[in-house]
Amino acid sequence: MKNNKILITGTSGFIGTNIVEYFLKRNYDILAIDINTPKIETHQKVWKNIDIRNFSNLKDEITSFSPDYIIHLAARTDLNGKTLDDYSSNIKGVENLMRVITLLPDLKKIIITSSMLVCHTGYYPKNQFDYSPTTIYGKSKVETERIVWANKPHCDWAIIRPTSIWGPWFGEPYRNFFDMVISHKYFHIGNRGCTKTYGYVGNAIYQIERILFSETKNENNKVFYIGDEPATNIEEWGNEIANELGYKIIKMPFFMIKCAALCGDILKKIGVSFPMTTFRLNNMTTNNIIDLSATTKIAPNPPFSRKEGIVNTLTWLKNN
Repeated sequence: MKNNKILITGTSGFIGTNIVEYFLKRNYDILAIDINTPKIETHQKVWKNIDIRNFSNLKDEITSFSPDYIIHLAARTDLNGKTLDDYSSNIKGVENLMRVITLLPDLKKIIITSSMLVCHTGYYPKNQFDYSPTTIYGKSKVETERIVWANKPHCDWAIIRPTSIWGPWFGEPYRNFFDMVISHKYFHIGNRGCTKTYGYVGNAIYQIERILFSETKNENNKVFYIGDEPATNIEEWGNEIANELGYKIIKMPFFMIKCAALCGDILKKIGVSFPMTTFRLNNMTTNNIIDLSATTKIAPNPPFSRKEGIVNTLTWLKNN
């Protein structure tokens, strides 16, 4: 596979940075596209500053490279947008990419990245077309998926929905979680610790690579969640991080955390960042266990344990 060309979009983001680093270390022939400068300086040798919303520039760059495989990660991923227009990269950008790949007759496979937030936390979809988003970002990713289905690639293809991915080069909210545990500012929320499907980024890259190089032609099974099994209890996760740091996390009454979240809501309205809001509190106290069976059939042997992921992440945080 290393003799094939791989185009990756969104390479200056969290998962993108990790996947470019992984492929470069293994001497893959890649082209990295993003509107932002790479986080790692050595990635600049394969990076092009291209906005996927600009069809002409996107077409010229991709057709010139003529990739055999595409991993599409580029997107706006925060939850701060007010309208779907704020997430034009997730809609117009995908429309442009679907147009460009019609000009690539030798393309073997494309992976398009969506999000687990096409369904709200705690909602379990009945099938791959069952959506229930509660955020504008989630709604934009529903549009991402619908665009792909309406313009089915001529080659093999798959949609991936990353769950709660964490690890080196991450940002909000899981970077905040680690930072709070490191600074002894994190407290367990009474007895309301939840269990969710999280995923260490090293395992996520393994899953993405396996999906990329495996046949996924069954249209009844085109959507693959990215994450670790078994699901993680947030108290256990926090305790494991704190254990590596040599201390124990204490519990605080739920009503105190609720009050802090309400204060965070007020501060957010006036533009002040605060580590706890009602949205985040609800997210931290609602179970969300994702069915990863389709993914584990293709990628059954994730290379990292949760403890290894924690150690690697703490080391990265210490050095950055």
